[in-house]
Amino acid sequence: MVVCIAENINIMSKNIGPAIKERKQGPVQAMATALADNGVDCLDLNIGPARKGGEDLMDWLVKTVQEVIDLPLSLDTTNPGAVEAGLKAAKYGKPLINSVSLQPERLETGLSIAVRYKARIIGLLWGKDGMPRDANERAAMAVDFVYHANEAGIPTQEILIDPIVTPICGDVNQVLAALEFMGMIKEIMPEAKSIVGLSNVSNGVPNDLRPYLNRTYLMMLMKHGIYSAIVNGFDAELLKIARGERAKHIKLVHGVMEGEKPDPASLDQVELEYYKTTRVLMGEVLYSDSWLLA
Repeated sequence: MVVCIAENINIMSKNIGPAIKERKQGPVQAMATALADNGVDCLDLNIGPARKGGEDLMDWLVKTVQEVIDLPLSLDTTNPGAVEAGLKAAKYGKPLINSVSLQPERLETGLSIAVRYKARIIGLLWGKDGMPRDANERAAMAVDFVYHANEAGIPTQEILIDPIVTPICGDVNQVLAALEFMGMIKEIMPEAKSIVGLSNVSNGVPNDLRPYLNRTYLMMLMKHGIYSAIVNGFDAELLKIARGERAKHIKLVHGVMEGEKPDPASLDQVELEYYKTTRVLMGEVLYSDSWLLA
């Protein structure tokens, strides 16, 4: 089971963004209800940087959503005042701060807010020099983040480490580095949890192809014990994968990761799609928008 946090209530979204900006409750509540009905575990409320009026906007959004659902919330903004406003308004479960990076100007503020409100935090592995280059740098940054969080009084089990997933159409080595790190985290910090922004792996890819990459990469991450993922809460098939309901396909993907080479002619259409997509995500086949047709 992978804890699924729905990414859909996002001010940058063409569908729901205007309703958030104009503070229209109806569309926001309809989406929140639909996501809850789909079986997601948590809702991510993303208001962007929200430098002006962020506190009021986050307060309104949290209260609006909580009128119709009782799921825990992930508060997604770089405005610390807006995070505090959301934490004050949150009343179901333990809220999650998305996210706190290792950048010095953000680390201390983010940790202090988490301590003050007893919130869980996503530790984003982004430091003063930017994102890590490989799995080992991710491991070092994760240890550094957990050390600082522990020193501030945050237990390791309340921390979710985000290794930063990048688009497959950009650099497959970074896609693989995040995957490799996921296999290391339990050895480094057994009590820490893991999280990814899953849809990042398919950013820049034609919309009709994105689900193939998102679903397959989730299966690959599951091989390494991924705890949670921020996902498209309207992808019903992906949610079934997260719940372990696609055991045959998961087994196929994990086998390919281990070097198995099934005869493509023996696979049905769905199995063939997962087989081809796994090979692309492993860097065995160069990414192109036509990888499923090759």
